[in-house]
Amino acid sequence: MTPPTTPSTPSTPTTTSLSVNGLATDVRLPDGPGPFPAVLIRTPYDRRAHGAELRGWARRGFAAVAQDVRGRHGSPGEWRPYTHETADGADTARWIRDRPWSDGRLVAAGSSYAAHCALALALEAPEDARPDAVIAAVPALGIADTAREPTGVERLLTRAGWWAAHGDRADSDDTALAKALAADPGALAHLPLLDLPRRLGRVLPSWPQVWRSHDRGRLLARAPEAAVPLLAVGGHHDHFADETFDLWHRWGGPSARLLRGPWGHGLVAAPGPDAAPAHRVHLGDLYARWASAALAGTLRPGRAGAVALGGSPLWTAADAEGDPHTPRLRPSSDFRFLSDPEHPASSADLTLPADGPRDRCVLVSPPLPRPLDLLGPARLRLRARADTPAADWFARLVALGPDGRAERLAVGAVRRGGPPGHTTEFAVPLGRLARRLTAGTRLRLEITGHHFPAHARNPHTGEDPVTATRLLASRRDVDPASTELVLSALRTRPVPTDPAEEILR
Repeated sequence: MTPPTTPSTPSTPTTTSLSVNGLATDVRLPDGPGPFPAVLIRTPYDRRAHGAELRGWARRGFAAVAQDVRGRHGSPGEWRPYTHETADGADTARWIRDRPWSDGRLVAAGSSYAAHCALALALEAPEDARPDAVIAAVPALGIADTAREPTGVERLLTRAGWWAAHGDRADSDDTALAKALAADPGALAHLPLLDLPRRLGRVLPSWPQVWRSHDRGRLLARAPEAAVPLLAVGGHHDHFADETFDLWHRWGGPSARLLRGPWGHGLVAAPGPDAAPAHRVHLGDLYARWASAALAGTLRPGRAGAVALGGSPLWTAADAEGDPHTPRLRPSSDFRFLSDPEHPASSADLTLPADGPRDRCVLVSPPLPRPLDLLGPARLRLRARADTPAADWFARLVALGPDGRAERLAVGAVRRGGPPGHTTEFAVPLGRLARRLTAGTRLRLEITGHHFPAHARNPHTGEDPVTATRLLASRRDVDPASTELVLSALRTRPVPTDPAEEILR
């Protein structure tokens, strides 16, 4: 989870390290007497990693402040994720505004967990401590938001990786999960999942709290009450992509800007397979220019922004969206399959299994006669049944290029309960797509009961997947006549735009 940085350049001033209300804090001031506007980055990932970023902000006229959150790296105290950030951030914001080098204006900025810190300050702190603008990149909105999909299905791999690396410790080890899996490749498959820390060889008293938290959407519910400008930045391939869009869409401040490119959680440092050279945005410079405009009050009111169309060099307006498009899909397998949690469908492999019990049904479209631009929400409608009282339904959409290469476009999941064998109609959301498909591409839709280890296995017994110790196989039936994939496709070529112009207008 590497935060965006600005280039490191020589600068006369030095970075000062000090304690602010007991928390380790680095301050970098611009040249000149001041006073200056300030930017605050509160992070659990080591404030010292932000040295180049602080120098970049200072070079552009901002007093730059990076702080280790309570209990992490240089800051003493107990590390309790998502617990103290509003109060601690408010204390630091007041301290900044009380400095002689501060002109009182403050930008809260951060990526991933640090974006949560910035948003908590903007939406939950007392009025006198709230920032005047917010930059939230790939925001981890809250513990419940990160733990589960909006439909309730548990995100296992990313949560196990994050807690193994950062949970209940003052420092970090980003290789912790990889080392544990090397020693025990089946560590994530052992039951119950609540005992995972023992398999990792770690003491993680906060692990159960990850799954006991059910306040998903708390910050999003407050977003319409926001009173300051927002810049939301995300990646199409990030696991928080939908949360980034929802934050921008719900924001109630005087202006909201969205920048989304074909990137993963590391943004431009983690380009996807559909990224082009035109998608290499200089985020540090853009952040500073947007912050200056936001503080000066020169941004146009309302929502705007830019979204990159993966697979092409184009950017288009963030509010552009295609019309409903239903591709013709033909079954390439039987519509009956076995969802066995002892042998779950893999989230890591795009190759279809060649032998063993059928664990999914598969539909494939004919080759596209011409390029297709997908921009907007996608969903699957189906009519199906399971012979167990609980079942998860996953839909994975894959693009098969003319060269045979497979690329994952989207994954969606829903959790269904009800009488065994009861047929019901429902939809599986697939998020928002922004992708150009070339002529000759075929779409492959897979419907299955698991997506492991990215997501926890449903035991099919009705028990909580986190505490269950017993697994049942689930037989599934899908009605092919009622299966419909609905995409959003542009009828005409997208209108090109410049991302910086859209963000700064």
